Amino acid sequence: MNLYNTASRKIEEFKPLNTPEVGFYTCGPTVYDFTHIGHLRTFINNDVLKRTLGYLGYKVRHIMNITDVGHLTGDSDEGEDKMEKGAIKKATTVWELAKNYTDYFLYSIDSINIKRPDVLSNATDHIPEFIEMIKTLEKKGFIYQTNEAVYFDVKKFPDYGKLSGQKLEDKKIAVRENVNIDAGKKNPADFALWFKAVGRFKDHIMRWESPWGVGFPGWHIECSAMCVKYLGDTVDIHAGGVDHIAVHHENEIAQSETTTGKQFVRHWFHSEFLLVDGKKMSKSLENFYTIDDIKKRNINPLALRLLFLQTHYRQIMNFTWESLISANNAYAKLEKIICDLKQKNDSLVVKKECGQEAKAYRQKFIDAISNDVQTPKALAVLWEITKSNIPNEEKLNLILEIDKVLGLNLKNVNPAVIEIPEEIKKLAEERETARISKNFSKSDELRKEIEKKGYEIKDTDKGYKISKK
Repeated sequence: MNLYNTASRKIEEFKPLNTPEVGFYTCGPTVYDFTHIGHLRTFINNDVLKRTLGYLGYKVRHIMNITDVGHLTGDSDEGEDKMEKGAIKKATTVWELAKNYTDYFLYSIDSINIKRPDVLSNATDHIPEFIEMIKTLEKKGFIYQTNEAVYFDVKKFPDYGKLSGQKLEDKKIAVRENVNIDAGKKNPADFALWFKAVGRFKDHIMRWESPWGVGFPGWHIECSAMCVKYLGDTVDIHAGGVDHIAVHHENEIAQSETTTGKQFVRHWFHSEFLLVDGKKMSKSLENFYTIDDIKKRNINPLALRLLFLQTHYRQIMNFTWESLISANNAYAKLEKIICDLKQKNDSLVVKKECGQEAKAYRQKFIDAISNDVQTPKALAVLWEITKSNIPNEEKLNLILEIDKVLGLNLKNVNPAVIEIPEEIKKLAEERETARISKNFSKSDELRKEIEKKGYEIKDTDKGYKISKK
């Protein structure tokens, strides 16, 4: 498999440390607010990568963090604590807030058929691991303290900036005028490993004892410590959004490689941004959408997955409702194709050998998906297969095999349970009454009306059948 590596800035052959085992770490949500569709695009890209690795014979161990403490409003160390700010806004406790939004995150990824990680790792359950890593950094002379926090001294790590390509002297940390700046920081790029429960954080609810005083961990130490705990000193793949490259992931590299003396990550996998109507998503612009916003419009959540697969993970994508409706229609078409194939193949037997044409399509799909996860090309192959003349049994089995990677859940499309709206059922009953009465002009008129609404009706020896067009 060939995969783009952010660290090398090129597509290279993927080589795990201990083939076929793959250690896979993905940055999870900070659970202070609802998971939105921008998050979901990144998680879908990560899921397809994981499925691809499994399809190609690798054994993936997937770890994802849940950040429920330590993440401030901004990637640097200035600003408010996101969890406490969210709890105040929602008039609840930070613990209840974390639980509610973790549940919503899981509900969201389940809705779009994302496989859950092997370990879902809450930051608040790993405070001892964070403290131990900071103690190691302290012994090696890479930290210093101020009255407010314990910091990592980035000037002592010569390779700082190697992931983003930014030199330390050129690196600027954006800070708003209305946020706190620790006067004791030596360098704006130095990052907090531990915040002390003093000053602006003197009333911080989440707090633990530590060698540096009562307080709570910085955001960046969390991923490093949990990576090492569950996947060892070197991780095969670390995934996240491109917004994490310049600060969060640079900081992870610095503290991890200082701690272990080994390469932290072999392959960095980053997903590009999602825009909404050409703009950044925000509640103030009223373009902040969740999985529930999609369901409220009677759109299948898996249509969102299909839509996201149409754009390569390293390209910025623009979301519009028109594009999602189009994807919803395309997904309904896929459902109908699967239903028709299943009805023609009452008993599915996966053959060990398939015909040459089916083999060629399979190889075409493998070539696309194993070349930097080219989902648009992989989808094109899927549609080619649906229009091909390969035998129905081979066609169905090949589509379902491919969908193990794409994750559109086509295996569970059931002709018997596809929901038909009551309006369509009523029109079908009226048509049946007209047909039995031999009022064929009325029957034909009702059939056309049903078709205009996206459904079709067929008469069989056992009665009529309604299906999506």
